[in-house]
Amino acid sequence: MSLLPHQLELLSPARDADIGIEAVNHGADAVYIGGPAFGARATAGNELRDLERLITHAHRFNSRIFVTLNTILRDDELEGARRMAWQVYEAGADALIIQDMGLLELDLPPIQLHASTQTDIRTPEKARFLQDAGLSQIVVARELDLQQIQAIRAATDPARTTIEFFVHGALCVAYSGQCFISHAHTGRSANRGDCNQACRLPYEVLDGQGRIIAHEKHVLSMKDNNQSDNLRALIDAGVRSFKIEGRYKDMGYVKNITAHYRHLLDEIIEQGEFTRSSSGRTTFSFTPDPDQNFNREFTDYFVNGRHQDIGAFDTPKTPGRAIGWVTQVGDKWFELETSDKATVLHNGDGLCYYDLQKELVGVHINRAESVHAKKGIWRVFPKDAIDGFKDLRKGLEINRNRDMDWVRTLEKKSSERRIGLWAEFSETVDGFALTLTDEDGFVGHAAMAQAHQGATDAAKAEATLREQLGRFGATLFAVHDIALRLSQPWFVPASALNQLRRDALAALEQARAKGFVRLPRATPVEPPAPFPEDTLTYLANVFNHKAHDFYVKHGVKVIDAAYESKEEEGEVSLMITKHCVRFSMSLCPKQAKGVIGVKGTIKAEPLQLVNGKEKLTLRFDCKPCEMHVVGRMKKSVLNQHRRDMQEHPMQFYRTRPQAQRD
Repeated sequence: MSLLPHQLELLSPARDADIGIEAVNHGADAVYIGGPAFGARATAGNELRDLERLITHAHRFNSRIFVTLNTILRDDELEGARRMAWQVYEAGADALIIQDMGLLELDLPPIQLHASTQTDIRTPEKARFLQDAGLSQIVVARELDLQQIQAIRAATDPARTTIEFFVHGALCVAYSGQCFISHAHTGRSANRGDCNQACRLPYEVLDGQGRIIAHEKHVLSMKDNNQSDNLRALIDAGVRSFKIEGRYKDMGYVKNITAHYRHLLDEIIEQGEFTRSSSGRTTFSFTPDPDQNFNREFTDYFVNGRHQDIGAFDTPKTPGRAIGWVTQVGDKWFELETSDKATVLHNGDGLCYYDLQKELVGVHINRAESVHAKKGIWRVFPKDAIDGFKDLRKGLEINRNRDMDWVRTLEKKSSERRIGLWAEFSETVDGFALTLTDEDGFVGHAAMAQAHQGATDAAKAEATLREQLGRFGATLFAVHDIALRLSQPWFVPASALNQLRRDALAALEQARAKGFVRLPRATPVEPPAPFPEDTLTYLANVFNHKAHDFYVKHGVKVIDAAYESKEEEGEVSLMITKHCVRFSMSLCPKQAKGVIGVKGTIKAEPLQLVNGKEKLTLRFDCKPCEMHVVGRMKKSVLNQHRRDMQEHPMQFYRTRPQAQRD
């Protein structure tokens, strides 16, 4: 297992080692980051030497580093993935986050395994199976409500598996691992870390008669996840690892959002029932504020049941925060009055507003001048020409989505993370000794030979001792108390005290490093647990023969090839989602008067989504309340695949003879 039932883990993302180090400094108990390859963010890989640097820093605080190896793999990639697993294990990584079950059939190192969001864990049966297959931490689907999470907790063993849940960041509209639109249209696979984000595009929505019911709306684009108000409820439901989305995000985002959730979790921990899973206390030189980062506005999604306002249909951009109204427009400037007179605008700030078509228009401030401080009137000179700003007019509400003062604050050092310790200074036969005991119970001891010299001024001597021994400022420790065990006041030179403190600290760091315990690898149950289903479609993402062998071992009889194997040429579900366009647009039959509570007896007619030449069909499965986005693989993708196979033959799992396919 990784966490004890009373421990809470804040799990932060990192694009690179420097961001990961700041995540740790801002209170992360664990950080997930891409390895050199095979991570589900294709352009967020990291070299081993950088991972080692991050791991060394994190382990000083007992924070853990989880490396993503969560793409589906071809047969010809398995050996490279196996080698990488060993490399990151030898670099000190604490866990691998995986999607492809074929990895479990390889000679992996004794590293803990965690189930990626791509494994699509929605049911107690799937969660229990993954626990029994040897996965120690499972991230359940973002779409689950509190009761469904609770059911998963009840079906699994807290001593064997930790439940992880996304609490913040961008929302993938599809059930993770169940979106193939990108691959069907471009050949780029979301399951292989290369999604083209078709869900953020604008679409015409047409009904069964071809009538337009929504024009240029981003109907598959979700608001951003924010579970700030639900942490206690999630803990009660069984969640112990709180995951922040964002392996593509910048340093400022990771600092701010990590600090925000650190603060919220610490408030819960201070009530005494739970503890942190890593060491130290974190203090910040800023007040965390999720609104300051890029966001599409916030939703808590399905945690408290289905809501209508989960979509960011007007724009996939960040609208920011309303700050005031336009009072007049000049030839090179416009003036605005701020709603909060204390608001200060800065050169370089980003403003925005909605035009009459509800499209977001951005305004980059070249220069901002205060015209009337008491009234909050500002004159803004944009970088671009005024006549280029569509529908900019008096009375228009203005938002700010980039505050340069905030950006600069987070570019500087913005946190301190310290491990508490207690110091005891005592005399020995031939000198003095210093013993340091930290909050985790580790001890560092140092002694020095030094003549005992009585102090002429007892009070001054004690003050000097406490001052010199308490200088932990440049270290990762903070002293709670210094106990002096002396028979009489002694004079000890400051230089000798400084050296003694350094030696005791070195011994303490050494004891901590020696006492660091790696997370154990779980042993799969024997005989192998049966998989909850005996037939797998392309939705199971089986792309190599080892994955096939894994499922056969676990009792599956029929196993289709992954969509990436190019065997599904007809119309199929390219995305399955809990989000329902009909419901969000108040067109759901169940919302109609007199049919509330009808379970699956009303079939919603299909709708069409159109973006340029791309057409997708929406079908509605009303019984489980799910939507399927249906389409087919483009001929150009199939043709490109055939060319690629001729130039660079690839090996992967397929159910049909190879000769037919190439």
